[in-house]
Amino acid sequence: MMKNKSGIVKAFSNIGKSIYNALDKIVITPISTIIYKIGSKLDKGSKLEKLLNRPNILLYISLVFAVLLFWLVDSQSVSLVNNDADFYTNVPVKVQYNSSAYVIEGIPETVDVTAIGPHGSLYLARQLRDREVVVDLTDYQASDKPVRVKLIYKKPFNNVEYKIDPAYVSVIIKEKVSDNKIVTYDLLNQDTLDPKLSVKSVKLSKSDVIVRGSKETIASIASIKALIDLSNEEFNKAGTYTMDNLNLVAYDSLGRIIDNVEIVATNISATVELDSYSKRVPVRIQTTGNLVSGKAISSITINGTNAMDFETTIYGDEESLEKVEEITVTIDVEKQGNNGSKTSKVTLAKPAGVRSISDETVSVVLNFGDAKQKTIKIKNIQRRNVPNGLTANLISQLGDGIEVQVIGVESLIADLDEESSGIIAYVDLTGKTVGTYTVDVYVEGSDSRFQYIVTKKVDIIISNTN
Repeated sequence: MMKNKSGIVKAFSNIGKSIYNALDKIVITPISTIIYKIGSKLDKGSKLEKLLNRPNILLYISLVFAVLLFWLVDSQSVSLVNNDADFYTNVPVKVQYNSSAYVIEGIPETVDVTAIGPHGSLYLARQLRDREVVVDLTDYQASDKPVRVKLIYKKPFNNVEYKIDPAYVSVIIKEKVSDNKIVTYDLLNQDTLDPKLSVKSVKLSKSDVIVRGSKETIASIASIKALIDLSNEEFNKAGTYTMDNLNLVAYDSLGRIIDNVEIVATNISATVELDSYSKRVPVRIQTTGNLVSGKAISSITINGTNAMDFETTIYGDEESLEKVEEITVTIDVEKQGNNGSKTSKVTLAKPAGVRSISDETVSVVLNFGDAKQKTIKIKNIQRRNVPNGLTANLISQLGDGIEVQVIGVESLIADLDEESSGIIAYVDLTGKTVGTYTVDVYVEGSDSRFQYIVTKKVDIIISNTN
């Protein structure tokens, strides 16, 4: 223990000697030398010469000069180092004005500031976190002409010069007006909602709000939307939910957000009702391409079930589900038939408005057999895609009907006739105008196991309805 104390005392003694030697070398010795030279030139016996010859006077004078030098450096009357610079980016700009009466346009949200000064002062200034630039417009009134105003750095630090970029801005001061606007809602993040849930209804606590801004800004508002975020974790089952303090946003006619407007509203809330709508629909198999000659589809299964009996459950909003009658799957059978069967893994496409399907992926198996052919006569022809305001009529007579060649395995077509075939003949009049046309006849059937062939043209006359 005694050795440790001895070592500490010795260390402090060495530090003290080092400081003394430094002061003696840098301050006391130079100043003493100067005073000695001054004293040597004075007359012997003079009062000043006697004063300088006193034992401690040189030490006292040296200390006075050292304190004076320290004060000059500390007050920066004497600079021992060059100036440095700091750069502050994105410094917020605060506008001081009568916000209840005016709207200000042309003020940047942030500016860049350069601070120039001694390194020590910059270091202390850097510790101030609440940097802010101020534009004082309290003495200005509304005017259609731009006004050039100066930006001022708030809370400057002594001995530091602040340069703002831009230093001046041109602003327009407009009178603030008010108006009433209807408020509607937008649903955000619907994709995060459980696919089996849908929004049944939304009711806002208010139907209109007051907006305040310049006359031009108010006129540019096309809609006010209350934003309802469906990513809320509480929305995990059917039920009624209340959302308070909805965010309100103003949009122009192009859907762009209008920032320079004040929406006066106190806690607009929404009541959101979630429900789970579902519907069972069949999956219809269509084929594309041509089987090898002499082959036909004998049967089709979906997940091991006869395709004619297979159904899947779809989820979505009620209105969209009402429009969906079936889900169609297309299988390519080009050059198939000799291999006995074809298995395909198919992802069911979601129709518009459908959020989820119970069977997202299905296994479709097509079995093949020897083909037989049968002729079916169709007496009626549908006219599809007739332009609005026009009427289409057949000119040529169908006689006994249009002959359609049906190809399938013998067990399926043996009892097939016009009544049971499910075949529909039609003409497509897309893009046609008033006049007479010769058009192809097309056929489609409800049973994908059959192949339908027709080579028939008919004459159609299109005329105005009135």
